[in-house]
Amino acid sequence: MMYLRILLFFFTVTWMFCETARNDKVVLRNREDHEELVLEQNTFMEQRKPKKKVIPTPDYANLDDTTDRPKAEKPGADSKDDKELPTCLMCVCLTGSVYCEDVSPDMTTVPPLPKETAYLYARFNKITKITGKDFGDIVTLKRIDLSGNLISEIEDGAFSKLTQLEELSLAENKLVKLPMLPPKLVSLNVNHNLLKTKGIKANSFKKLNKLAYLYLGDNALDFIPPMPESLRVVHLQNNNITTLTDETFCRGNTTHYIRHNIIEIRLDGNPLMLAQYPNSFICLRSLPIGNYK
Repeated sequence: MMYLRILLFFFTVTWMFCETARNDKVVLRNREDHEELVLEQNTFMEQRKPKKKVIPTPDYANLDDTTDRPKAEKPGADSKDDKELPTCLMCVCLTGSVYCEDVSPDMTTVPPLPKETAYLYARFNKITKITGKDFGDIVTLKRIDLSGNLISEIEDGAFSKLTQLEELSLAENKLVKLPMLPPKLVSLNVNHNLLKTKGIKANSFKKLNKLAYLYLGDNALDFIPPMPESLRVVHLQNNNITTLTDETFCRGNTTHYIRHNIIEIRLDGNPLMLAQYPNSFICLRSLPIGNYK
């Protein structure tokens, strides 16, 4: 019996030591697995962690104070629009239009004009003469208004190069004769001048096939020059016209000709009795304005 107890004791002690060792191995194994798992998790987290964006810090001490400004705001910088704006002396220039009206001090000559000038208004000044160099080769000109000046002379080639000119006003000046006129002229105003018939070339108006408005009132004309077919309005009031012919407005050799374009003729204020020239108006749609007594 004692032998069995001793044997059981040794068997029990041996089993306890073996179980303890096995548990220690399991614990160690579990600890190693846990550490490996933690290591793998940390590695995974490090791989998924976004990289920080590195933004270099500028050296403000060495930067130019105009670096961050827009180009148009830099001192001394000229924008594109500024470079395209014309420069004028004594005038106001706005997108192809030049205004030089009633300039002080007195303007006695045509001012220098930007190359892109299309409309010139130089009224009520003291301009006395127009030369061939005043407008040069500014072919963009479409309208010139020199009313209310003291112009007594215009060189013959002053307007010859202005191929786009459509409106020309020389009213209220001191002209005694007209220069060569541009071919595309639509409106010509020379009211209130000192024009005489001999100061107008025979075909000055006849060859202008676009001329529609002609103002020759308050001058010293004693004869009506030939008119183009395109004419719609003609003012000849307050001149010295004393006679008409059948060819002045109509064609005396035919009674079938009708002048459809012309809608207004003023002959009032002339020493002329219009009732004496009935055949001169037979082709017109309406009688001229004037004295019929």
